[in-house]
Amino acid sequence: MAKHDNAYKQIFSHAKMVEDLLRGFVQEDWIGALDYTTLEKVNGNYVAENLKDRSDDVVWRIKLKNSQRWIYLYLLIEFQRRNDHWMALRMLVYIGLLYQDLIKSSVIGRKKGQRGKKLPPVFPIVIYNGENDWTAKQELSELMEPVPVFLAKYLPRQKYWLLDAGRTGEDVLPQDDNAVAEMVRLENSPDLETIQPIIRRLRNLLAAPEHDSLRRALTVWIKQVILNKTLLRDEETPEDDSVNDLDEVETMIEQRMSKWVKEMKQEARMEGLLEGRLEGRLEGRLQGRQEGRQEGRQEGEARVLERLLTRRFGPLNEVVQQKLAKATQQQLESWTDRVLDATRLEDVFIVH
Repeated sequence: MAKHDNAYKQIFSHAKMVEDLLRGFVQEDWIGALDYTTLEKVNGNYVAENLKDRSDDVVWRIKLKNSQRWIYLYLLIEFQRRNDHWMALRMLVYIGLLYQDLIKSSVIGRKKGQRGKKLPPVFPIVIYNGENDWTAKQELSELMEPVPVFLAKYLPRQKYWLLDAGRTGEDVLPQDDNAVAEMVRLENSPDLETIQPIIRRLRNLLAAPEHDSLRRALTVWIKQVILNKTLLRDEETPEDDSVNDLDEVETMIEQRMSKWVKEMKQEARMEGLLEGRLEGRLEGRLQGRQEGRQEGRQEGEARVLERLLTRRFGPLNEVVQQKLAKATQQQLESWTDRVLDATRLEDVFIVH
């Protein structure tokens, strides 16, 4: 199993994540009839006839509200990095293995008083985070050749529910407090500036002591997958135990961003200084050298600020570009210092 899948398995081994997934993403009426206080993780390690282990599933059960007995609702969360054409068939096999394990372990069918007890319903889920769109059929019947009407009633039926994380846009994500929605946003975050407020929201959402284990699991996932994938670029992702919780991840990102800004500013000032000296020498006058150095420094400061603003807020309009071109050295330094804390482009230029 890939590192990404291991991290997902740990995260969805917490009832909070399963509840947020169902409540926030599955738009079906029966979701409101579930008693989420009864969520219970059950054995997901079942063995096929060829003794090949199926150990990469996360399986839960839950009761319906006001129920006097368990109504088994098992959630299979199957992790895929590639589009799998035969996923509906695979789900049919996995659910069959699950039913066999329930019978073999005497959960149903063999205990005293359980004669005639029926198999529980299963709700299969695929969480997909690959680069390409998911195009596989979600219903088994769509994978089968057309059959005569008199055989149709004998065909197996299987359908799964899909969360295609990479194609789940902000317009369809739950806007209330939902940890799975924040995970999807992290999956789709292009840079450190975007990830920082998401981690802050996750930290606040999971601040209660009962979420300690979930916060640690999310921290491992962020370190192994999110930061390592794109955000730190050429920098080393911390592999030791120095970063163990979401607040430490947020602090680390702030430090990296601050370091990055300082390095860019220093680089721009050095460029400006060299350009100014070159211009001064070419002009051959002391006044020209001084003016060239100052103009070079300001031009470099304006360039780095333009890059920061574009990364943070998107392409700049002509008004902002002209404002940068006409700004003084003091204005440029002041605006650059505000970039990290500003939530809107307008906040950078507010006069205090």
